[in-house]
Amino acid sequence: MALLQIAEPGQTTAPHQHRLAVGIDLGTTHSLVATVRSGRPTILADENGVLLLPSVVHYQVTGNEDNLTPQTIVGHKALDVAISDPTNTLISVKRFMGRSKNDIKFDHPYELVGQADEMPAFMTAQGRKTPVEVSADILKTLRIRAEKALGGELIGAVITVPAYFDEAQRQATREAAQHAGINVLRLLNEPTAAAIAYGLDHINPSQTPNQTDDERIQVIYDFGGGTFDVSVLRLSKGVYEVLATGGHTALGGDDIDRLIVGWFIEQIGQTNPSPAEQQALLQAAKQVKESLSTQENVTVTINGKSLTLTVTIFEELIKPLIDRTLAVCKRVLRDAKRKVEDVDAVVLVGGSTRIPVIQRNVEALFQRTPLCTLNPDQVVALGAAISADQLVGNGKDGALLLDVTPLSLGLETMGGLVERLIPRNSPIPIVRQQEFTTYRDGQTAMLIHVLQGERETVEHNRSLGRFELRGIPPMMAGAARIMVSFQIDADGLLSVSARETTTGIQSEIAIKPSYGLSHIDAERFLTDSFKNAQEDKDLRNLLETKVEVERELMALEQAIIQDQDLLTEEERTSLHVSIAQLKDALNTNQLANIQNCTDQLKIHSDAFAALRMNRSISKALKGTSLTDWR
Repeated sequence: MALLQIAEPGQTTAPHQHRLAVGIDLGTTHSLVATVRSGRPTILADENGVLLLPSVVHYQVTGNEDNLTPQTIVGHKALDVAISDPTNTLISVKRFMGRSKNDIKFDHPYELVGQADEMPAFMTAQGRKTPVEVSADILKTLRIRAEKALGGELIGAVITVPAYFDEAQRQATREAAQHAGINVLRLLNEPTAAAIAYGLDHINPSQTPNQTDDERIQVIYDFGGGTFDVSVLRLSKGVYEVLATGGHTALGGDDIDRLIVGWFIEQIGQTNPSPAEQQALLQAAKQVKESLSTQENVTVTINGKSLTLTVTIFEELIKPLIDRTLAVCKRVLRDAKRKVEDVDAVVLVGGSTRIPVIQRNVEALFQRTPLCTLNPDQVVALGAAISADQLVGNGKDGALLLDVTPLSLGLETMGGLVERLIPRNSPIPIVRQQEFTTYRDGQTAMLIHVLQGERETVEHNRSLGRFELRGIPPMMAGAARIMVSFQIDADGLLSVSARETTTGIQSEIAIKPSYGLSHIDAERFLTDSFKNAQEDKDLRNLLETKVEVERELMALEQAIIQDQDLLTEEERTSLHVSIAQLKDALNTNQLANIQNCTDQLKIHSDAFAALRMNRSISKALKGTSLTDWR
């Protein structure tokens, strides 16, 4: 009798086959690809043994007019021509991913085309190139590197994204991977990836099972080339739970470089440098920044003038940026309902954390020496590789990852109010449902308007998308039952559906905005929600009152049309005068005035309601005898 082999769902049926999967850190400045070999995560090198791939792409066209050949160069060779051909050499393209043209406020040498409220494209020698296409070229290079190193085709990859990337930016990353021929197993938040690398790497086998199961609170301080994230994670019994997260999608080492460039320009008295000069200044700034991590001062020659930048001046220049990151750390701790003394470890991630003054400030805030035993440039890719290995069934002990959504999600209700379905810092994946109803009699369609943010009204939040549910059976206002579902998958991508429960008709939308949330807006949403909490509460109370009053006025006016014969001329006049006064009060937006006019109207409307009730009862009893009710 032959034995049957039983395999876990999603795992290989060949017991000794190792499925090829990788983790990719698609960074602003550099990108890496890693895999798990012999149970250990390893960064994969190119043919020259180089691990880091500069996230730089150069587009050129070779040949003559009759035979033009497009040529795309990625990595170090592209970086070499950045100064000589800056407009066709795209650097730090991650800062453009999933963001509108209006959101891009920083200096750059590129010609951007497209609508102001759409993700822009770069004009290059090869024509239009979107940030998604540029990122796809970087990812394709990493895929080819991995397949050469591993000797086979990849099953898939886990690609990391900043925790504060919104739906548009995550969707843009996934589309870039698809263009590069990569099956995305999961989009993983960078801080979570770092926690995986450190969490699995620092378990001491000599510890007892009870000790390893103890809850540990870790803070991941991720200061990379173009983004900053901080996350508070709880690690317990193989579960990595993100308690809270925050950061900026446009704050990183690039901004430090620009501050140094600004200092250069100020010292030499130069204004309006050309794109080539700007690129040369940026490269000089990067070298100076890296040197100051180990030296007290660095001297460079800019336009024939010798400049010496000391550590003291450098630290003063970047102090505002550091202070912004520390403010985010404090806010995220509050969101996680944790204090500094609750933190067991602080992990440093990203190349910018090599700067000594940043390490000192982080240590001072959290009152403990931060962990940096793993290379901060590599730790995210290593964690992603471990996650990928587990997802394809190679790893034996998979960790459960519970990320969170950074901003609240909800939809518009009557009066311009926002009904919040998923609060910020809710663990994902998540599904939330809520029942809504119609506002008017006979309403057969409903507009579902999806919003993101922390304020109480539509105008103060960001619109993510709209769709219509049609075919609702005509009923009395409030009789229809519309079930709206919000679902965020493990990648942080949102889909929304609406279903009328009696007929089963349904409509849905996958949220794919053409632009991302700018770091300024993300920060504004949070700070404004704190500053205007009482004002928002009062405004919500006012708007809810107005919606209810308008609904009652609509019903009353309809009733007057139907049963006006029950009223004397004087009673009709009194009702109409009170109705007009209440409508005027609604325009004043003064709650006390509205409530006062409502009370005055109630005196007349209650008497009318009693007359209508008597008529209804009389009609119901007409033609029956007393014995019918015994």
